[in-house]
Amino acid sequence: MRVAFFGTPEFAVPSLRALLEEGFDVAAVVTQPDRPHGRSRSALVPPPVKTLALEEGLPVLQPERPVGPFVAELAALQPDIAAVVAYGHVLKPELLAVPRLGMLNVHASLLPALRGAAPIQWAILNGAETTGVSIMQLEEGLDTGPVLHSIETEVAADETAGELTQRLAELGAAALIEVLTLIEGGEGQPVAQDHARATYAPKVTREHARLDWNRDAASLARVVRAFDPEPGAWALLDGQEVKLFGARAGNGSGAPGAVLQAGKVLSIAALVGTVEVAEIQPAGKKRMPVADWVRGHGASAHRFS
Repeated sequence: MRVAFFGTPEFAVPSLRALLEEGFDVAAVVTQPDRPHGRSRSALVPPPVKTLALEEGLPVLQPERPVGPFVAELAALQPDIAAVVAYGHVLKPELLAVPRLGMLNVHASLLPALRGAAPIQWAILNGAETTGVSIMQLEEGLDTGPVLHSIETEVAADETAGELTQRLAELGAAALIEVLTLIEGGEGQPVAQDHARATYAPKVTREHARLDWNRDAASLARVVRAFDPEPGAWALLDGQEVKLFGARAGNGSGAPGAVLQAGKVLSIAALVGTVEVAEIQPAGKKRMPVADWVRGHGASAHRFS
């Protein structure tokens, strides 16, 4: 089976690697253009999927947008099917129609739950006890296509988005191979989603990641985990932005935002309970253990806002 692979970030790498390990014929890898990174924004950095593709000697296509002449370029490769994993663009109908067996998408939720751009973050924000991956046939709607396979997994009580992303990437790769193997054997039955049960996971914004101390400690700890490692949950301390990591809910009390204790952890009062923070990242500096930061600051008299 000849497969065109669309993907960009680290989340997509296990799926591409699995295709190669299982002997699928990868016609080409389609990924986002190299982008500037770092403070200087001068060096262009390739997407993780491109790095693997070049290591494996695969053709790489990097259209700014997958429209126009690119559609004919893909058609010339004559893929039987396409696998799309966190590629980063909504695909138009003329592109979806190119592979004779259509396009499959690896989505990091149990559809129809958490359709959209950030299902992993919103699973944690919502306090979900389980989530998973779905293999869906792509169509023009936002994550509305029929589902061929899904795998469920528990969300650990202290799991960060980064940790959950790694696990779901591997589960997604396994599920993709299962579905492609079934299709290759003439099997695989897509099941329509129950659209009435759909929930959504919109793209996260800077305000989603801001900590509001007039909330309960458990929900604030979820915000910290949902945005670890990126973009980082943040608050203001003495007018300066800081990012907080490694949070757990505690039982203390105090004025919301007040630092009640500063040692190995920062104990910060919420509306109900306390948020116990293990790591901190002041603006312009690296993430560090709270104990290292406290030695240079002494935070017990400070208050977050």
